[in-house]
Amino acid sequence: MIHFVGAGCGAPDLITVRGMRLLEQADVIIYAGSLVNPALLKYAKAGCEIHNSAEMTLDEVIAVMQRAESEGRMTVRLHTGDPSIFGAIREQADRLDLLHIAYEICPGVSSFCGAAAALRAEYTLPEVSQTVILTRMAGRTPVPEREQIRSLASHHATMVIFLSAGMTELLSAELIAGGYAPETPAAIVYKASWPEEKVCRCTVGTLAETAQNHGIRKTALITVGDFLGDDYALSKLYDPALETEYREAKI
Repeated sequence: MIHFVGAGCGAPDLITVRGMRLLEQADVIIYAGSLVNPALLKYAKAGCEIHNSAEMTLDEVIAVMQRAESEGRMTVRLHTGDPSIFGAIREQADRLDLLHIAYEICPGVSSFCGAAAALRAEYTLPEVSQTVILTRMAGRTPVPEREQIRSLASHHATMVIFLSAGMTELLSAELIAGGYAPETPAAIVYKASWPEEKVCRCTVGTLAETAQNHGIRKTALITVGDFLGDDYALSKLYDPALETEYREAKI
């Protein structure tokens, strides 16, 4: 059995209990060495075979899985954050399907959750934003035309932008072209939950300057929107005037 496991956003104790137990049981671990905190490998048992996929091609990753499966050994494929978000698991899963190799997916804490925690923020504030857009700038991997940053920016929703910390000047221009005012609150969160975490608050107009001043070019999320501001409405959930199936209205 192959287990795709979300490693969480960085801190080794932010992996799920299930994910930790799978690591402890694994005979083979293939981990995304360019992103996953190597401290997670402390959960591996003695004699576990460990591979760093940053140095491997897709064919090489599948070959290790196939060999382990033929030997009756259990493999953990350890991905950063949650495997479903920019995790490149579909191409692996499709190959495993062709080989008739069983697999399961164990979710993890995505870096966008870690970034919100670092910011002490709520992405979905009443009367501010009830939508969170997870996206990226086009780079070596293209983005569909309808999903260009300037198009998504027109919604004025909360935006969490992955894999774009090295393109902040162009990102800023695209956000403004899409309708965000230059003074719209923004933040760059570098390595959320890692010991070297940095939280850099800024505006859409000062994204590039802020990234340059803090030497940030990768391994960071960029968050944009008025959820970072001070104005919002209180939730109806705890409104004393609201009657629910659990309580009567109090005023």
